[in-house]
Amino acid sequence: MEEFTHIAGHVLEHSVADTLYLIPFLFVTYLVMEWLEHKTGGKAQAAVQRAGAAGPIVGAVVGVVPQCGFSAVAATLWAGRVITLGTLFAVFLSTSDEMLPIFIAEQVPLIVILKILGAKIVVGMVMGFVVDAGMRLARRIDAPLHIHDLCERDHCHCHDGEGGILKSALKHTLQVTVFIFVITIVLNGVLEVVGEDALGEFLSANPVLSVFGSALVGLVPNCAASVVIAQLYVSGVLGSGAMLAGLLVSAGVGLLVLVRTNRHWKQNVAIIVGLYAMGVFWGLIANALGIVF
Repeated sequence: MEEFTHIAGHVLEHSVADTLYLIPFLFVTYLVMEWLEHKTGGKAQAAVQRAGAAGPIVGAVVGVVPQCGFSAVAATLWAGRVITLGTLFAVFLSTSDEMLPIFIAEQVPLIVILKILGAKIVVGMVMGFVVDAGMRLARRIDAPLHIHDLCERDHCHCHDGEGGILKSALKHTLQVTVFIFVITIVLNGVLEVVGEDALGEFLSANPVLSVFGSALVGLVPNCAASVVIAQLYVSGVLGSGAMLAGLLVSAGVGLLVLVRTNRHWKQNVAIIVGLYAMGVFWGLIANALGIVF
């Protein structure tokens, strides 16, 4: 009983910490979306669409900033069709989550860190443009939505009565935060029971299979995934290809926000499968070319 209490306390502590830092990102995102909807209307939507072609460049550069807050922002913006699908992929692929802090703490040479960050940015840009080009060729460019469409989906009634954009942004932020917190508790509980050592053994079983395994672990919407992958790479357990595959798909809680804000589950599944395939593809390419960071 005492051990269970200790584990439960540890899980709760980490879950609260993992969730709290996202609140400012989510709130600001919804506040901006509300402002665009109420103050600028169609003009802002048209301006975003005109700049959409360059979205993957901006997304890849912004996404590489430590922590996965920007991936949560990107998921929210795509759910409202403010950014393109390619931009969403660019952010997800470049998101560094906890990788950078771990590398700095482990005193990984600066040139190695810059090479890895550069690779993630380039891959994010390339795949972002490929996705957007594919969508245009397939004539599947998403129709623009508005923030009130998200309100209708969630039945939040945040546009009823007074309070304006602040009330609406707060309600959306609260709904998404609660969802993330509940899922994070479950994930942290599983990871606490399984342990990082077991994950390490799973990832280091075979050089080729480790690419697939690392990418699979990277999909876990929790910062522990990128921490484990980064630490195993630093300790020499994972090669460059497996490390790259895992960190490319480590979009963190951005995936949770995607599932919560975009109600088309088939689209969400396609995005997650596509993200995994891209991570594996580039990981195998890195292995085949003998790339060492």
